[in-house]
Amino acid sequence: MAMPSKATKTFSLDRDLLTAVKQTKGSGSESERVNQLLRRALEQEKKTILDREIADFFAVPQKDREERRAFHKATARVLARE
Repeated sequence: MAMPSKATKTFSLDRDLLTAVKQTKGSGSESERVNQLLRRALEQEKKTILDREIADFFAVPQKDREERRAFHKATARVLARE
């Protein structure tokens, strides 16, 4: 598997975040820890967006439920006649 390409960028971090990164980096570098945390955050954000899209897709408006119920009743009446 090929090594991912890396680019050097400059970002400003809050001092509290920088301290937390230093404290939790373990044996790796601070850059590795920041990359790890960013990957996790981006994956979590994708999951949150997908969950929201799923909820919106399956959300059924009240009016739609009423119309669906009326359709089922009408269908049942037609089938009962046959």
